[in-house]
Amino acid sequence: MKKVIFMVLALVGLVNAAELKKVGIEEYLSSFDYKERENMKIKTPDMLALVEEGKAILVDVRFREEFEVWHINFAKNIPLNELPKRLGELPKDKLIITACPHYDRSSMARLFLTLNGYNAKYLNDGLLKTAEFLRGDNAKEFLDEYNAHKEKK
Repeated sequence: MKKVIFMVLALVGLVNAAELKKVGIEEYLSSFDYKERENMKIKTPDMLALVEEGKAILVDVRFREEFEVWHINFAKNIPLNELPKRLGELPKDKLIITACPHYDRSSMARLFLTLNGYNAKYLNDGLLKTAEFLRGDNAKEFLDEYNAHKEKK
């Protein structure tokens, strides 16, 4: 009987651990400190390493038309104005990195995701810097590592 109770409690714990903890804006702002200020941003090389390893998802929050004209092929497009309705498309167990050309919309998207319990950062050097970084050898090296990791799955 003790084993059954223990298993039920463990199962309940696992289910609750998988749920995302929402945070209110007042609570978030009240606890905002220098550590959070640093943790909310990520630069292109660190983002690429996490995406290569399958630990993060890059979400391009630009409008659909902007994405269609040019985009980074491993990014998922969820325009900022569609994000509330499309939250279910984002994995809960990975870092979500929001991006736009600079960082205005990506910063808003990161805050929204954080308030909804996601582990999120915004790309603070923006997609334009990422495109500039992914030229020549950097592009080949990234793609080789990215594809190698995808094949392992």
